Order: sequence, then C-alpha cells, then structure tokens
Amino acid sequence: MRIVVWCTLLAAVVPAAAGAAWKYPAAQKSDQTDDYFGTKIADPYRGLEDLDSPETRAWVQAENALTDSVVGAMPERDAVRKRLTELWNYPRVGLPSKEAGLYFFTRNDGLQNQSPLFVQPGLQGTPRVLIDPNTLAADGTVALTAVAPSPDGKYLGYGLARAGSDWNEFLVRDVATGKDTADVVRWVKFSGLSWTDDSKGFFYARYPEPKEGDQVFGKLAGRQLYYHALGTPQSADKLIFELKDHPEWNFSGRVTADGRYLVVSIRQNGRLGNAITYFDLRDAKKPALDAKPVKLIDSFNANFSFVGNDGGTFYFLTNFNSPRGRVVAVELKAPAASEWKKIIGESQDIIDSVRLSAGRFVVTMMHDVASQVWVYDRKGKPLGEIKLPGLGAVSGIAGRVGDAEIFIGFSSFLFPGTILRHDLDSGKTETFYEAKVGFDASQYETRQVFYPSKGGVRVPLFLTFRKGLKLDGKNPVWLYGYGGFGVALRPQFAVPPLVWLERGGIYAVANLRGGGEYGDDWHKAGTKERKPNVFADFIAAADFLVMQNYTGYDRIALDGRSNGGLLVGAVINQRPDVCAVALPAVGVMDMLRYHKFTVGAGWASDYGNADTADGFSTLKNYSPLHNIKPGGKYPAVLVTTGDHDDRVFPAHSYKYAATLQALAGSSSDRPLLIHIESDAGHGGSSGTSPVSKTIEDWAYRMGFAAHYLLPEPAAK
Repeated sequence: MRIVVWCTLLAAVVPAAAGAAWKYPAAQKSDQTDDYFGTKIADPYRGLEDLDSPETRAWVQAENALTDSVVGAMPERDAVRKRLTELWNYPRVGLPSKEAGLYFFTRNDGLQNQSPLFVQPGLQGTPRVLIDPNTLAADGTVALTAVAPSPDGKYLGYGLARAGSDWNEFLVRDVATGKDTADVVRWVKFSGLSWTDDSKGFFYARYPEPKEGDQVFGKLAGRQLYYHALGTPQSADKLIFELKDHPEWNFSGRVTADGRYLVVSIRQNGRLGNAITYFDLRDAKKPALDAKPVKLIDSFNANFSFVGNDGGTFYFLTNFNSPRGRVVAVELKAPAASEWKKIIGESQDIIDSVRLSAGRFVVTMMHDVASQVWVYDRKGKPLGEIKLPGLGAVSGIAGRVGDAEIFIGFSSFLFPGTILRHDLDSGKTETFYEAKVGFDASQYETRQVFYPSKGGVRVPLFLTFRKGLKLDGKNPVWLYGYGGFGVALRPQFAVPPLVWLERGGIYAVANLRGGGEYGDDWHKAGTKERKPNVFADFIAAADFLVMQNYTGYDRIALDGRSNGGLLVGAVINQRPDVCAVALPAVGVMDMLRYHKFTVGAGWASDYGNADTADGFSTLKNYSPLHNIKPGGKYPAVLVTTGDHDDRVFPAHSYKYAATLQALAGSSSDRPLLIHIESDAGHGGSSGTSPVSKTIEDWAYRMGFAAHYLLPEPAAK
C-alpha cells in the first residue's frame, strides 16, 4: 500500500511550474555602502536587518506566499509528510540520569511535540511524569532544556525555552509533589545550572536584561555567573564572577562531584582554546560563596574539558600538545604545565569524551568517526573495551561519579536509539531500552568510503542505501555536510533519511575538514583562511559520487544547516553545476557582518572577522551573500530559517535570498525560494523544535528535493 502511494505521488521529476517565470517579491533597496579597508562593499538589502519594519514583514509574507504556492503544488511534499509522520511515531527514551536513588529520563510516545520528563524510584520502580512541556503551549513551542536534580533528589532545576529561542527561564520543581517552587531565574542563555552539594541553591550564567527591542536579536555582552539560593527572588542572587574588561567573553561554571570546588571554563572571541579558573568552596555542606577566583590555566592556547577530581587533583581532557586528545592530571598546588601528569596518552584515534565513574575513566573514542568505549583505571591503565552493538555513534554516557552503573546512548544510520546499561564492577552490559521504528533496516546497508580532496587529503564519506544498489549514475543522493567548529558528523540515527532511502535514494554524510573527526588538526584545517578547504571537500564528495557512478550532478541535493548553510551557499556560488537542488538552512550567509548580531562574535575562532584586514580579505572571497553570480544558472534553491532564530540572525537568509533572486532569478530555470517559519528558532541544532514543526520543515525541504530528483517509478 505504501509503495503504491509513493509511486502515485512521486511520478513527476519536472518542476510543478515548468517553463513558468517566478515573480519574486521586490525587497526594499538602498544605496548603503560600507568601506572595508578602502574597498567599497554595497549592502542594498540592509533594510531587511530590521526584522520588525513594515517593509520587512511585507516581504516575508510575500516570499512565504510564493514559496507556499510553488512547493504546495508539488505532490511530493504531502507524500513526504505522510511517511515522515508514520516513521516518527515510535516510542523513544532519553539517556537516564540518577540522583539519590531516583532515575530521571525523557520519554516520547511518538508524535508528542516535546518529550515529557519522568522520574522513577529505582530500576524496577513505576515511572511518573514530572514535567510535561506539551501542556505549556498548544503548538508545542515551549521546550524543556536544562535538567538538573539536586544532590538530595528533592528538587529539580530545569529550563524552558519558547518559540525556538536560545533564551531560557530556569525554574525549580519539588520532585515529591510535582509542583514548582516560587523560584524563577530569567535572561539565561547557553548555561546549565549546577547545584551546591547542600542542595540549597545553584550556580548559573546569565546576561543583563536586554533593552526594549533587543530581547531577541540584540548582541550579547556582559555575561555574569550567579548563585541562586532556593526560596529567594532573583534580585537577591549573589554575583560570583564576571569579566568587566572583556564583556563579550563567554564562561560557565560547574561544581565538582565532591562539592568542594566551582570550576569555571572561559572562552574569548577569536580563540580556539579556553582558560580555567576555580573557586574553593571549602565545605561542601556549607559552601563559601565569598571564595575568590583562582586562575588555574590562563593561556587560551588549547581546549581543556574538566573531567573530575580527586581532592586537589583535577583531571582534564585536552588537546594541549596532543591534537587527538589526552587526559592529564593537574595538581592545584603545582599547576604549571611542566608538572602535569599524563594519565591517558594520545593515540591514533580521537578521544571524544571522558567521564569519571567509580574510580575509573570511561572514554569514548572515535576510530574513523565511529564510536568505541574504553575503560581505564585512575593511573591510565587500560581495563578493556565496552562492546557496542555495531558501527555507529555514542550520543552520551551518563552515571554518577561514585557509581559503577553507567548508561550509554548508541545509534546508527539504520538503527534507532539503544540505551545500554553497563556495570563497571562486573563488566556486564545489558539493554536498558531499545527503540523500534516501522522501517525494515535489513534491506539497507551503510558503507564508509574515502575520497581524495584538495591537496590529496583523504576524506571519509558515509553512504547508506538499499542493498543491491546499481551503480548506473542515476541514483538520487542527499549529500549532507557541516565542516566547522570541531563538530564531528557521527553515523547516528535520524528519521528523515529513512524516507529518502525507501524511495531508492542514497543518504551521504561527508566528514569535511573543519569538523572534529580527526582532532584539532582536522578542525584547524577548515578555519579562517583555510575555510575554503571545507568547500573543496564538499565539492570533491559530489565529484567522487559522480565519478564512481553512484549518481549524476543532476541527481544531487546538497543539505547543510547553520555553518552548513554557509557551506551550501558558498559551494553553489563556486560550482552551481555540482547539484540539482540546494537546501541552505539557517545559514551564516553575510560573512562581513555575522559578528554584529546575537552570539555571532564568538564564531571568530573559526571564521575570523571583517574588522581586520586579513579577515575581510578572506571572508569577502567566499561569503555566500557577496559572491552570488549575476546571471548565473543556479540549481533549485530552498532557503529556510525561523523568524525567532536568535543564534543565526534571520536577516542572513533574508538578504541572501533577496540577492539571489535579484541577480540570478531571471537566468535560473528552477525556483530560488525562501521559507520563513513563524515561532521557530534555529531548528534541529537548538534541540527545541516541536516534532510537528520538524516534520513540516522536512516535508517542505525533502518534498522540494524529491520533486526534482526522485526517479519516476518503473512501469508495472
């Protein structure tokens, strides 16, 4: 039945409006010109940065109407939506956390917009709903974010985000009664909450209350670390730490498991490394909130991720003199780098993450991007591997520092989330929860291949497809990439690719330079003046797929989100022939002004910025907005963003789409469209998008791509 529906609805591969001219809405223009070190750069659509102006609102409305009329006429969208909804409707459970004998975890019945949080006494206890965010907004746009039980298990600190925004509001719920206390903390962004060991309060980072009109998209500065005591108003919170001389720097605090120290990680704009400062709270049950900050690591020349401590011995995962990662011990009494002790040394594989549990280090490694989990003792002696179900990705490891019980989240492209429960003392592993989807994975396979890119670099590429695939150059390919900020694209599960696979398509994920797949060197190879390497890697992936006869350029859809949206925009400027469909989502498109909005200034560590001559020289040569080819023949393009995206300012996509339509609209024989989702933020990257909006977004984008790429079904 399902195949018949698809064959009926996906028969067309020509545009719904073939041969028609699309009348693109005219955006208000100005003669705005900026001078960058003697070079004049026009910015005619600067007015679109005023998101609330009547002109911008009218343009958004007109663009959405056009896109709805074009994509709405494509029957593929409804078919994709229907199948996505069927496949998404499966029960799933989040990684559990444990505190005071209570287990906290999320569980979604399938199509719930947000996953409710449950609490369960012991492994065999009966779970009950503690927080259901679906009751807070009819459209599911209120999401549960930070979740932190107090050490005594009596309270749960949690965050709420609205309409896709990165702004959080922290509240406290009484675990026994299921009712909120009077505690409310506002203007929190990119922060968790960390309880003191006495369970009487928590540390959190916030920004000053923005001025009227700047609440959503204003540039962030003046971050502060506070302590909130339960039962008191936010106005009484104690300021613990700030950097008045460096208002744009970012930092966050975490209390050590023994309650003795507050560890603060500090990052400055334009630097890849971080510094570490700590506070000695002295008595865990009566923490000294007047403790003074002590600088422990202050060089910003490498990354230091706090793992745990034995009293005054701090353990860090670092890439200092070890681009693939190692674990070192730093003594507070002798913190000089020359005194650090190597605990787990660097190897050929990447150390992805480390946690301390029951006196052992549980280390997640990446071998050619696939996850492995190893256990070491406190001195770094290997104790063995925790076997995973197969080739795939570990999404996280949870457990209490003092417990031998840990939980491991695992998935792969073809198999949904499995949660393993492992006992470090006995070495036994069992399945705690296994999700099941209405998809026959036995008909498909994942293959990892490697292809050459610029400079002879060997780049990994994951390909998932139906078994028995014919290499006839006609297979539709969904090619996804990111390539930035040290983010590794792991072989993990997602529902949307399954829809593509069922129709005979190939789902391809390229592990580009700029990511973290091979450590610090791989990341740096795609940053600043080396950023063009990322674009070269993505283009080389498409070329490889064509040369190996997997597909043809007229059968490729390029997909990327955020930094990946920048990737797609830059690539189709350089090689508009490399694909038939381009899907840049929530992209960083104006590289000359990205640092002037919301949290953009912090991205200078990867990009540099146009306030320097070198930064401008590099950025102007690949900025998607500034390198659109007038009269160029572009592939079908669907730009997507959310009107509440306060991470990547929506005007990036607005200005890019307006310019693309103006310069290439009459010369491209396929539509160049933008869809702006209302009450939506950064989408999948933020983790707060309701399931219904996520399905609709994928139906829009995949339906659009399917219209041009999916083959006509064979005649019966």
